Amino acid sequence: MSGILFMSFMLPFTFSSMAQGIIPKPMNIVEGKGQFNLNAGIPILAKSQDSRKSAELFNDFLEKRHGFRLFITQIPQTGPHVILTSIQGDQPEGYLLDINSDKIEIKGGEAGIFYGLQSALQLIEEKDGGLTIPAMRIEDQPEFGYRGLMLDVARHYFPVDQIKKIIDLMAHYKLNRLHWHLTEDQGWRLEIKKYPKLTEISAWRDSTIIGKQYDRDLLIYDGNPHGGFYTQDEAREIVRYAAERQIIVIPEIELPGHSSAVLAAYPELGSFPLVNGVPQAGTISGTNEKGEPLDNDLSTNVPGFWGVQYNIFGPTDAAFTFLEDVLTEVMDIFPSEYIHIGGDEVPKDHWKTSEIAQKVIKKEKLKDEHELQSYFIRRIEKFLNKNGRNLIGWDEILEGGLAPNATVMSWRGEDGGIAAAKMGHDVIMSPNSHMYFDHYYTEDQTNEPLAIHGFLPLEKVYSYSPRPTALSSEEHKFILGVQGNLWTEYISTNNKLEYFIFPRLLALSEVAWTAGDQKDYGEFTKKRLPKRLAELEKSNVFFRIPEADVTISRDMETGRHRISIESLVDKSQVYYTVDGYKADPTGKLYTSPFLAPVSRSEYGPLTLRYVIVTPQGRVSNEFSHTIE
Repeated sequence: MSGILFMSFMLPFTFSSMAQGIIPKPMNIVEGKGQFNLNAGIPILAKSQDSRKSAELFNDFLEKRHGFRLFITQIPQTGPHVILTSIQGDQPEGYLLDINSDKIEIKGGEAGIFYGLQSALQLIEEKDGGLTIPAMRIEDQPEFGYRGLMLDVARHYFPVDQIKKIIDLMAHYKLNRLHWHLTEDQGWRLEIKKYPKLTEISAWRDSTIIGKQYDRDLLIYDGNPHGGFYTQDEAREIVRYAAERQIIVIPEIELPGHSSAVLAAYPELGSFPLVNGVPQAGTISGTNEKGEPLDNDLSTNVPGFWGVQYNIFGPTDAAFTFLEDVLTEVMDIFPSEYIHIGGDEVPKDHWKTSEIAQKVIKKEKLKDEHELQSYFIRRIEKFLNKNGRNLIGWDEILEGGLAPNATVMSWRGEDGGIAAAKMGHDVIMSPNSHMYFDHYYTEDQTNEPLAIHGFLPLEKVYSYSPRPTALSSEEHKFILGVQGNLWTEYISTNNKLEYFIFPRLLALSEVAWTAGDQKDYGEFTKKRLPKRLAELEKSNVFFRIPEADVTISRDMETGRHRISIESLVDKSQVYYTVDGYKADPTGKLYTSPFLAPVSRSEYGPLTLRYVIVTPQGRVSNEFSHTIE
């Protein structure tokens, strides 16, 4: 990005072996000599209110990881100390971190000081019974201003403490936007005082399907009610907690589709008139987009199965009044510039067969139902703009014409983002090919927990470049940043939530923060990721233990295969077999490269199987590697 924060401190990049733990990778590092000894007697000199707040948060992280806090003072110090110096620059998230044996100094704006402290935390080493930080100077700033994670709590509800845990980890790795997906067909998760049935009815479903939806002709349900919601006070607490950690919470209220949960409570907001409280399609009939007979799907229950539902908001005054009332309360809770309105996966079947919708199309001189969706979203955008907010939506909001001031979140690949940028609209890149964290980690799904579909290994997340080559350098200015998305249809526990986020979030942080020409996946996984994964385990984060780095070469003396296995978790152990049978901790302990057994060619290649056991005893999935 243009505008370096500390021009006078520009330094040649030297990636110190002592700085190998920092994720995301800093812009410039020069190592020094010696170290700073960190203990409970060290003061933090913080004169401004913002720097004192950052110091308190640093203490929170320090106490969680190492069991003590530093004392914060405004009195100048002569002995070893930490000093936080607030300065203004054209890159408010940039920082200068200078460490020597006498002091740690961090210069930057409010966010910069916070991020400098997070880097300092990652540099702490346990040495000779104490804590040290190696001497160095780091100059750093982000490549993108928007660095986000989307968390879907509508398919499955997660408690406030779990949301805070994710926020802490986002902040530690310098992400700054939490896109909070609060409403869906299968559940509404936010208290709206004017519409109490949203939390009485829409927030709960009677049952949820077991297993993957398309694996069985007949769905099997668990028979257990599921639901929950966040009170407005709880939502405000999440907003406050995140803001202290330099994260803005962007709420998403889905419209006009993904609204079955709302219509279960308020069916009058749909596209058909009510008879005895039940929506009636009357004699209207039609076909869906595949030409199949239309199932109007006018159920007034919150569905317990996944997929796109036909039941959507009608383009009625009652629906717009409802949505404006809801968004008024949402804006009172969430101070974010953006309000996300979804706008994705809106089946038009009801609108095609609805007299109400067809009258609106005729009255507004619209071409078709796609333009009706655009009309719907433009009307909501005018309301948000009038209240000082901007609309953001998934790339389907391009259909029928893009609302004038809308920001596009490109998820169906990059095409939507490219089209929007060429039109001069701001864009967040979030393609499902690289940024959908609900996908499987590996093509071999037999040892993986159930996921929705797809294949997204860690390396593919890391490889993403948010600036499409199809755009000119001038058009690149409309790419605000990048976001990873976690949908939770098949994620219902805290451990599984963390499994699918981590370690992908660490790769995402480097995609969002670090310049593309400084990224190196091999260096990321071998030099910096191992220490961070060990730290995650100490913090009780249930990350997926990644595959080891396996190298197979030919031993020149014997002609046999030589196998090397390098775990990506610091201080972990690897147990393996090469006889074709299951690997577990009863197998051979890997200690150094070894020669594979001799295999007769008619039996085909041998298979290496192995598991990784972390320092605290977690056992990975079983991994396999063909020896050839």
